[in-house]
Amino acid sequence: MNISIFTIGKLKEKYLSQGINEYLKRLTPYAKIDIIEMPDEKAPENLSEVEMEQIKQKEGERILSKITDDTHVIALAIDGKMKSSEQLAGDLDKLATYGKSKIAFVIGGSLGLSKEIMKRSNDTLSFSKMTFPHQLMRLILLEQVYRAFKINRGEPYHK
Repeated sequence: MNISIFTIGKLKEKYLSQGINEYLKRLTPYAKIDIIEMPDEKAPENLSEVEMEQIKQKEGERILSKITDDTHVIALAIDGKMKSSEQLAGDLDKLATYGKSKIAFVIGGSLGLSKEIMKRSNDTLSFSKMTFPHQLMRLILLEQVYRAFKINRGEPYHK
């Protein structure tokens, strides 16, 4: 399985990079994982609704230009579907069973995801009704993907 994680902005925090690298290493036997960082749009502090939408649209266009038609897209969104670890594992297992070998998770920038990304998405995923920094979501997502593979293979991993 080929999993791409599209994300807006560069990761600056060393502790997050270390955690991400650890899970990338752990995932090596299960899947090929690529993290694709897209530049964020520079914006002033106080934006109008229109300006926010324009920024999300530009960021979304950059991401969509890199996603192929045969990719199953899962958008991470606060109003997405909340799933248990077992449900996510089941979803990934079904995708693999039905020949969907390319999966892309999309993590938006601080303003969220564009309408175009949401339309292109085959599914949505929310980890909580709380707001998390998008950089932290990379680590949380990788941990859950790793957990999903362990669940699907019946391998031990702490609960």
